[in-house]
Amino acid sequence: MKVKNFILSLWSRPDPVLAQAAVSGELLVAKIRLGLASVLLSIPLIDSLFFPDSPKEAIVGLSLTGATFILSLTVFLLISREYNPPWMSFVTSAFDVSLVTAALALFIALQEPHTAVNSKVVFEGYFLAIAGTSLRYDKRVCITAGLLALGGYLGIVSYAATHWDLNNVKYAPYEYGLFSWAAQVSRLIIMATASGLSLALVFRSQRLLQLATRDPLTGLFNRAYVDDRLAVELSRARRYGKVLTIAVIDADRFKLLNDTHGHLAGDAVLRKIGELLRDSFRQSDTAGRYGGEEFVVILPETEIEAAQQKLEFLRQALADSPAHLGSSGEEVRVTISAGLASFPEDAQHAEDLFAVADERMFQAKREGRNRIVAAAMMAS
Repeated sequence: MKVKNFILSLWSRPDPVLAQAAVSGELLVAKIRLGLASVLLSIPLIDSLFFPDSPKEAIVGLSLTGATFILSLTVFLLISREYNPPWMSFVTSAFDVSLVTAALALFIALQEPHTAVNSKVVFEGYFLAIAGTSLRYDKRVCITAGLLALGGYLGIVSYAATHWDLNNVKYAPYEYGLFSWAAQVSRLIIMATASGLSLALVFRSQRLLQLATRDPLTGLFNRAYVDDRLAVELSRARRYGKVLTIAVIDADRFKLLNDTHGHLAGDAVLRKIGELLRDSFRQSDTAGRYGGEEFVVILPETEIEAAQQKLEFLRQALADSPAHLGSSGEEVRVTISAGLASFPEDAQHAEDLFAVADERMFQAKREGRNRIVAAAMMAS
C-alpha cells in the first residue's frame, strides 16, 4: 500500500502553490535557455575555427543551440503574455531532451557513430535539460523528461553498437575514444542520478512551500498566502475586466464550543470546516484560514450570486455534518456565518473588499447566525 501511495504521489498534480511557482519557473528556464543558447552558439563556432578536422560536430552544435534559442524565445514571448497552459512544461521539457537525442541521432545519420556515443559537447545537454525540469516544480515533468533522456540515449547507443564494429582498427586513432559498454552504463547511471536529484529537489520545494503557505491544523492556505493571492487575482480581474468575489466565513459560537468541550474539540471542528472548504470549491479558487475560527475564500471570475449558492451549499453541508470528538465518539454541530463582497461592484481595492465582506459577515451574526449575507441582502 505504501509503495502504491508513493507511486500515485509521484504522478499527482502539483500543489496550486507549486503550479503558480511553475509559471515563473518556466519563464526563468526560457530566460536561461536564451542566455545559454547565446553563449553556446559560440562553442561550435570556436570548434570549427580551432578544430577544423571535426566540422560535423560544430554543425550539429550550431543546429542544436539554434533550435534551443528559437524555442526559448517563443516560450518566453508566450509566457510573458500569460499564455501558460498545463501542458506547456511537458512540451518544453520533452523538447529540450529530444533536441539532444536528435542531435546525437544526426551524428548517426552522418555516419559518425563514435561522435554519437562519446560526444562531450552534445551529451552534456541532457544534464541541462534534466536540471531545468526542477524549475517546473512538477514531479511528472521530472519523471517524463528523465525517462525520455534515458530511453533516447540508450536507443542511440544500442543502435550504434549493433550497426558498427566501433572498436575496429579501421577507426584508429579513435579520435573520440574506444567504445565501452561500461562507460555507457556509467553515463546512464549518472543521467538517472541527475533525474533523481531533480525529482528530490521538487519534493523538497513542495515541502518547504507547504510549510510556508499552509495552515498546519486545517491544511488550508495561511493568511499571508491568502493576502498575496487576493492581490494577484484582483490585479488580474482589473486588467481583464473580470468579476471577483471574496467570502469571509466565521464559525458560530466557537468560543463557547472551546469553553464547553475543550480546545481539542475546537481543533476537530476547524479541521472539519477545512475539509469541507477543500471539497466545495474549484482548484482555481483559494480557500484559507485567516486566523482563529475565521476563513476566507477567493473566487475569481465568479458573480456574487453564484458565490452565494456555493456558500449556501457549504453552510448546509456543515450544519448536516457533525464533527466527531476523538475516541469519546461525541459529536458537535457547528454552523457558520459568512459575508460576500465582489469586485468591482462593492470595492476597488483588496482592503476595502475584505472590509465589506467582513462587515456583512458580522451582519449575518447579528441577524441570527448560520446564514450568508451578500449584496442583495444588505439592509437599506
